[in-house]
Amino acid sequence: MSDDRQHEFFATCPRGLEGVLATELTGLGAQEVAPLAGGVKFAGTWMTCAKANRQSRVASRILWRLRQAPYQSEHDVYRTALALPWAQWFTEQETIKVSVSATKCPLNSLDFVTLRIKDAICDHFRERTGVRPSVDTANPDHRIYAFLDARTVTLYLDTSGEALFKRGLRQVQGEAPLRENLAAGILMLTGWQADDGQGSCQPLLDPMCGSGTFLMEAAQMALGIDAGRGREFGFERIKNFPHAAWQAWRDERDAMPVNIRALPIFGSDKFGDALKLAHYNLENAGLRDVVALKQCDVLEVNAPAENGIWVTNPPYGVRIGEQAALQAMYPQLGDVMKQRFAGWRCYFFTADPALAKGVRLSASKRTVLFNGALECRLFEYKVIAGSNRKPETPVKED
Repeated sequence: MSDDRQHEFFATCPRGLEGVLATELTGLGAQEVAPLAGGVKFAGTWMTCAKANRQSRVASRILWRLRQAPYQSEHDVYRTALALPWAQWFTEQETIKVSVSATKCPLNSLDFVTLRIKDAICDHFRERTGVRPSVDTANPDHRIYAFLDARTVTLYLDTSGEALFKRGLRQVQGEAPLRENLAAGILMLTGWQADDGQGSCQPLLDPMCGSGTFLMEAAQMALGIDAGRGREFGFERIKNFPHAAWQAWRDERDAMPVNIRALPIFGSDKFGDALKLAHYNLENAGLRDVVALKQCDVLEVNAPAENGIWVTNPPYGVRIGEQAALQAMYPQLGDVMKQRFAGWRCYFFTADPALAKGVRLSASKRTVLFNGALECRLFEYKVIAGSNRKPETPVKED
């Protein structure tokens, strides 16, 4: 397994961010980049894989494609897995976990498919060493993924280990935390400029910042801090991975100075407890001096610059009383944008379909995104000095 050999990979991501991830991976040197449902297929060397794991802000995992083969039964899947040279990649002393997903799969039980793949890996080692690897579903050394469509099974070896959105920086979080890679992808969709070419960035405000996920991602992007700096990856446990080349590149990246400085990144929240979480997370990440925080009701917030990006994930009321309070607040949010944020682009990420009607402003763009299984929208409002206020009559959703 030489360093310059091309391999096939699949990077998973939150649904709706496939195009953003494809652009990001292309910028990291990936070849044959192709967005697919739920992720991006690409080709590259092992170092391409390593750099994608460390530097991608949008990917959830980087999976190495091992084999794709037709199947008609569980035994066909077993034989495909048994034929792979597992002992070249890890030892029988290490633990494994097998995960299976499918679409239009004709087989009766994915649990049984999972068991047969596990059996194939264990049988491969038993035939060669007399010892089978153990299963660890909580913290395995190696994760094996299988995807079945109506006719083919594709087997992958995970190169990430812990999911890539687990940066290791956010120590505390609110009730409904936004995953870091989803927040980063949203920032990219807004077109926010992390580097203005003069040592700063475009002004950014999250007026309902909660534990500060948007703020932390923005600060790292503006300072050029790799998303995976300081954490470990699954590929470091693969036997034939070019570890020396990776370690030399990683050490060079780690040695690059980071100029911690105040940037026009602003966060506020009505609730002091939420703001304490943001303070703590930024402090833990060494970013406290980068971001300006303030306790403030969103309806009282003022624009911190003449223009910039407003991006926020407003609360979503589950109980009837909460929903009523939010729907009463939405027109006031529209007033705040019109009266104080002319020249700004405002983005709301929400699962609440009432928001678009409630603010009574014309959304210039609506992007469908998924927060896990929850379908959401990213609404864009380009606020101008004139009036783009909608009438109060009901407006149909797209």
